[in-house]
Amino acid sequence: MTYESVAENLRESFRVIAAARGRGEVRELHGVSIASAGVTFQMFNAAFLSAPVESEGELAQRILLPAVHFNARGLEWAYWVCDGFMHPRALRRARRVFERQNLRHAVDLPGMVAERVWPPVRALPALEVRRVERGPLRDAFCAIGSVCFNVPIAWFHEVFDSDAVWRHFAAYVGYVDSEPVSTAAVVVGGGALGVYNVATIPGHQRRGYGEAVMRYALADAGREYGIERTILQSTPAGLRLYERMGYRTITNVSVYST
Repeated sequence: MTYESVAENLRESFRVIAAARGRGEVRELHGVSIASAGVTFQMFNAAFLSAPVESEGELAQRILLPAVHFNARGLEWAYWVCDGFMHPRALRRARRVFERQNLRHAVDLPGMVAERVWPPVRALPALEVRRVERGPLRDAFCAIGSVCFNVPIAWFHEVFDSDAVWRHFAAYVGYVDSEPVSTAAVVVGGGALGVYNVATIPGHQRRGYGEAVMRYALADAGREYGIERTILQSTPAGLRLYERMGYRTITNVSVYST
């Protein structure tokens, strides 16, 4: 797998959400993909590079295209950039170019892949895992995401309020003694299973719940689609865990937002 697989799976995860919403839009511009949910949470009004960038001037043009799109709709937005698309001379100046277009650097996420996930190095805790459809399961998924990603709960509900999203965004909630404590989600794209929204609420972290739910989600999706290879964008906190599971970093995903 290459950085293109990481980029394609990431774009697909946003397309699934955007396509499920009435205000959502999925568009292809010149060298830029847009997958916008049309929501308050700017990270889900997203633009992505879809072709290589050779120069600083070309990068500025690729930023201007989605800026015009989102400004016309009055939406805050984010640019998710797989660094593999950029020539080294463009990458060196990228942060400065984005800042000139009023997009601040938010985070760097290692883009990781595994042909197959390795067995756990320790016994994982027992917990009940349920697949999200609607109602209380959706509420639990949003509540955990709100706490763990420090986002208002109303923003999470707005993103995931459509029943249609759950047909292709396979999300799971892990329960301990009937309490929802951890989540994970899987999206198919780029020839791989993409892992998203791995989170465990404070007070239950560092006990293996996140890994247990993630492994359950991958096994469930693997049976459904017959795919073993997986992709994810790691947070710094999760990097060592994912390396122990057999993931290796092949690119970086830089996120810029208004």
